This record gives sequence, structure tokens and C-alpha cells, in this order.
Amino acid sequence: MRIAVLSRNADLYSTKRLVEASELRGHEVEVIDHLKCTIVMEKNRPSIIYKGRNLDDFDAVIPRIGASVTFYGSAVVRQFEMMKVFTAVESQALIRSRDKLRSLQILSRAGLGLPKTVFTNYSRDTDDILNAVGGAPVIIKLLEGTQGLGVVLAENQKAAASVIEAFHGLKARVIVQEFVKEAGGADIRAFVVNGKVVGAMKRQAKEGEFRSNLHRGGSSSIIKLKRSENAAAILAAKKLGLSVAGVDMLQSKRGPLILEVNSSPGLEGIEKATEIDIAGKIIEFLEANTKKPTKRIQKDKINA
Repeated sequence: MRIAVLSRNADLYSTKRLVEASELRGHEVEVIDHLKCTIVMEKNRPSIIYKGRNLDDFDAVIPRIGASVTFYGSAVVRQFEMMKVFTAVESQALIRSRDKLRSLQILSRAGLGLPKTVFTNYSRDTDDILNAVGGAPVIIKLLEGTQGLGVVLAENQKAAASVIEAFHGLKARVIVQEFVKEAGGADIRAFVVNGKVVGAMKRQAKEGEFRSNLHRGGSSSIIKLKRSENAAAILAAKKLGLSVAGVDMLQSKRGPLILEVNSSPGLEGIEKATEIDIAGKIIEFLEANTKKPTKRIQKDKINA
């Protein structure tokens, strides 16, 4: 099988692991910078030009599209779909997951637990906003934020009102969420592939920090999910149409609360915490959907 990994940096851990897992199973793999792809459209002949050649010989694509280039990256994925190439993450699901507001609305409609969340059209009625989520402390998030950036913990009503007013003054779209104290600065990342949780870790914020993201200095450890958490992760990925997803959730007194569903989840933290070959699980998913035989070169094993 010929596999394209859409990534802007071949040296990233996730990209290297996907290449390694593909090659271990006897597949040809190439890293393609999606921002350097040229999309060509004509009647019944969609194509992609990359570095002077036509990308017409791939069986499957693994998108690793950064949030800041979602528009063009998803267009490239969509073009591969039009060329009848199987993609691990569908273009429409990628776009859907990147819209935080839309994804929360979809998850809410599906009956999944969520932190109470408010979104307004730059409303000046900050008291109404804060009261709707149970009052301070609250979490205030930029809709475009990633990896914990653009996320603020406001510990009292006055501070929360000031932050909301400041963001609205800059015409920055934000959501306001309840602060789930019993989570203790920790969350869960469940990695879903093809409708199954293939690995899960607990991420703990460092002392003095409320964001548990590993990019913010948090630590991770393997965790065995409760049945309700496992079911929530699978349903969240399904409702957003994602075959490969990282589902982030909080543990609360009222059950798992979904924070976000990531369509390009990193592999480093989850593989090192669980010692599970997550990259290999993704390649197995491609094999099952392209019906291409595999010839294993050696046992799939992660070098810790």
C-alpha cells in the first residue's frame, strides 16, 4: 500500500511514528506538506500537483492538519477523497471538529456530558453569562485556541467580567465554561481508532497550573477507563464523524464531561504513557479499509 502522511514537519514525533509503523508493515509511505500541494479541478479529473508531480498513486492518506491551516488542509484532504483515495480522517469531520462551538452543539444534542457552556454575540451582560454557568470561578476559552493557548481561569466574578469584556472588545469569540473543581486539574485523553478506544491516559496539570496539556508542562500516566468514559469517548468520536480522534474529558460527580474532540491528536504522550503502538493501530485501520495485504517486517514495538 502507498500511504501519504499529510504533515508540515517530517521530524515531528507523530509523523515519524506513522512513517515507522507503515514501513514496519511493509508499506511505502511519503510525507507530503499539504500547504505545498496545488489542487487542480476539471471535469471528472480532480488531481493534486506536489513538487512538479501528480499525486495519483496513493491508496490512503493520514491527515495531520494543524488548526491554523484547517481551511487549506481540509481542501487537500477533500481533493484526495474526490480522487477515490481513502483518508483516515474525512475532510468534513476535520472541519466539524475544528469548530468548537459546532462540535459542542453536536455533542450536546447527542446527550453527552459537557461542562456547562455559554456563548454569546459579544454580550455586555457579563453577570447573566457567569450566572448561567454557576458563577465564578469559570474557564474562558478562545474559540480558535489550541494546546491550552487562549484559555483563562477567572477565579472571581470581577476578574471573569474583565476578561470577557477585554476579549469582546477585541472582537475575539470566546466560550465561557463552568470550572469543574473535583477534576483536580486533571483530564483524560482517550484515543479512538475505528470506533474503539485503543489507549487512554490521565493528564495532570503541574502545580500552580490548571491546564493539563502536556505542552503546558503537565504529566501523563496510563489509566483504565470506566465503562461510562469508554462509551462517551466512542460516541463523541462517532457523532463528529471521526475514525481517528483524541477525546478529552473531565471526571466529575455527574460522570464524564467532554471538553474537546481532537481530529489530529498527538501520538507522543499517549504512546509513552501507555506503551501501546497507537501508530500501528492507525495503519491497521487503513489496511482494513483499503484491503491491501500487509507483510510485517518485524514485531511492532515502540522504543520507549
